[in-house]
Amino acid sequence: MQRDQSRASTAVATYNIHRAIGRDGVFDPERVAEVLSELDVDVIALQEVQTGAAGRNLLHLFRERLGAEAVQGVTMLRRDAEFGNVLLTRHRVVSVARLDLSVPPHEPRGALDVLLDCGGRNLRVVATHLGLWPYERRRQVRQLLGALGDGDDSPTVLMGDLNEWFLWGRPLRWLHVQFGRTPALPTYPSRRPVLALDRLWVRPRGLLQGLAVHASLLARVASDHLPLVAKLALAPAPILPGFRGKAGVGT
Repeated sequence: MQRDQSRASTAVATYNIHRAIGRDGVFDPERVAEVLSELDVDVIALQEVQTGAAGRNLLHLFRERLGAEAVQGVTMLRRDAEFGNVLLTRHRVVSVARLDLSVPPHEPRGALDVLLDCGGRNLRVVATHLGLWPYERRRQVRQLLGALGDGDDSPTVLMGDLNEWFLWGRPLRWLHVQFGRTPALPTYPSRRPVLALDRLWVRPRGLLQGLAVHASLLARVASDHLPLVAKLALAPAPILPGFRGKAGVGT
């Protein structure tokens, strides 16, 4: 069902779908698509999405199932497939920048920096998936904060799988300074979550109206992560032609 995009609120989510391989070891994109339908949100940041392979291009399925536009951020190429971040949105995409957050020799990482028109209201969404090593994440968060700048006229959401389990670590402290403190809700592992690997921040902080983990029976099986969902309030603002802060090179 399409949402009324003229209203002053929107719902967003972040979800690491683990290449659509569930806790049972079964590759089942339809199961993941059903979880996405359960969320019924306007913007979804997905991590570990496989595309470009025969029978395993998940973008087409997700886009058709949700009636959403897809913005792809490939971070890793293999002989028969592509992997990376995807932003699904029911709002109009105004502009896109793709940030390379890779720290060699580790697995390539990136972020999507997308400006959306939410029924006449601006929303900047930065969707990412950070590395496994602490020094990787420190470099990546510094790069993200540099791209975000000191803020512009657009409300901003930063969300994704940060892989940061040190709640007192420097990357999270830096993000709290920039965005304000947001609750750390456990999303991993999906069967019995204890780690808040999937995170979401909003600037200005007062726009965040609610934050919750989607823990349906299906979601507990479809991936090793659970989706994190937020409701935002958006104030009227003119649509900007592009970002005012520092942004990566769009492709």
